[in-house]
Amino acid sequence: MKIGFAQINTTVGDLEGNRDKIGAAYDACVAQGAEIVLTPELAITGYPPLDLVFKSRFVPRNLEILEELHRRTGDAPLLVGFVDHNSGPSGRPFRNGAALLRRGEPVVKTYKSLLPTYDVFDEDRYFQAAERTAPFAFRGGLAGATICEDIWTESFLPRRLYGRDPLESLEDAGVIFNLSASPFNAGKPRLRFDMLSGVAAKRRRPIFYCNSVGGNDQLVFDGNSLAIDAQGGLIARLAAFREDVRVVETGGASAWEDTPEAGEVFEALCLGLRDYLSKCGFKSVVLGLSGGIDSAVSACIAAEALGPENVLGVSMPAQYSSQGSIDDALALAKNLGVRCLQVPIQRAFETFREQFTQTFAGLPEDTTEENMQPRLRGMTLMALSNKFGSLLLTTGNKSELAVGYCTLYGDMAGGLAILSDVPKTMVYRLAAWINREREIIPAASIEKPPSAELKPNQTDQDTLPPYDLLDRILQLYVEENISGRDIIARGFDEATVRWVVRKVDLNEYKRAQAVPGLKVTSHAFGVGRRMPVAQRFVD
Repeated sequence: MKIGFAQINTTVGDLEGNRDKIGAAYDACVAQGAEIVLTPELAITGYPPLDLVFKSRFVPRNLEILEELHRRTGDAPLLVGFVDHNSGPSGRPFRNGAALLRRGEPVVKTYKSLLPTYDVFDEDRYFQAAERTAPFAFRGGLAGATICEDIWTESFLPRRLYGRDPLESLEDAGVIFNLSASPFNAGKPRLRFDMLSGVAAKRRRPIFYCNSVGGNDQLVFDGNSLAIDAQGGLIARLAAFREDVRVVETGGASAWEDTPEAGEVFEALCLGLRDYLSKCGFKSVVLGLSGGIDSAVSACIAAEALGPENVLGVSMPAQYSSQGSIDDALALAKNLGVRCLQVPIQRAFETFREQFTQTFAGLPEDTTEENMQPRLRGMTLMALSNKFGSLLLTTGNKSELAVGYCTLYGDMAGGLAILSDVPKTMVYRLAAWINREREIIPAASIEKPPSAELKPNQTDQDTLPPYDLLDRILQLYVEENISGRDIIARGFDEATVRWVVRKVDLNEYKRAQAVPGLKVTSHAFGVGRRMPVAQRFVD
């Protein structure tokens, strides 16, 4: 068999643009001899369409697009993802569907059976689950069409989520197709391969899995579409983090090659940033360059994703900024080839502080004065963003965001948070990856103790636990939802754990106001973590 994969980068809501991409990919695959062409899940609408489905013309127009694609297909069928109405008397108003389009034949539709409602997924809000999945005629036999979650086993979850397995309805199918929109997180490509390999071997059926690629808001889809033989062996793996329109012929064999985690995360962040800008209508970015590692890694991602000519760095020294940090920021900008402005904020800080001379009389300086500095920097960066139409990138990492080591309306101001799902220890690994061939990030930015430089001789570890310890506790508490008591039972220092847990809980109000961030771990702040701000549960 020759299977065509249309691993394309769709844009949510761009129905006509997605149609054109699907059509062009179909033509290219047919020209290479494809006997069937697969698209990702909900390729016509883009994934996830969220509440766009409730707009009165959205679903009807997507159905018109489906008919337009049907009219242009030839003898080779196209299996395409779309949104359908639920024609039943009850249930959710829509269905997540896959349509088999073939010239001169009626459209064959099948619907998603397992609707994920966990982490970043909320499909039960919109879609009605299919009660059964029927195979369709293909090459003189039968084939089965499944949609994303329908093919996942429960082995990756702590408990079984669904009462049935849609593949049990496809025992007569000689081949299984899967249209998917599976978001990236570190380690996910290998997890998918292991899962699909196990399913194929168990069912003794080849599986052809077409995944989406591209960034849509906080989610990044990595592609990595797969062709698996009936013994669970890898036939072919499509490109990661870019579109790939290709025909795969059965009978071949390939070997899985793991990609270094830092390399995967770097590519994911570049793709997520690039698509967020292009799909929101921006062409350039601005960000602060402090001379520290977070802003350095952020600038490297931006320069790689957008080209250095579309990145503006801004150094904003004040009285506590070291000359070394200023020099490191300028050296980074030179190494990357990005423009760097120097906008000192000391005079503005002094003027602002003087306004409170009488009001704050007799009170010692504290975080109030410290936070004035990042807020002045945030205002400076927003002025540049407004004037030049550039998106402001925030550069804080997940470790800081977790415990509130960040300033509302200051370093949290912006349009997109590149590193908000990247723990500090992973930031260091990204820096090493970036510098693997030559020094781009100055060594001093990596080696010096991290510091916000808001008061004399300040370092992060004045108030935070060492980052390797902090990140291990955060992994357990935030990503694995293990209680503070149980973390202590694992041998962690009780006082440290209690401090971290309390800081995470107290700073939910900051994260509720944070800008969108790109998801690259198994459990990110944002749409996948919904904690109340006003609550009294004490862990």
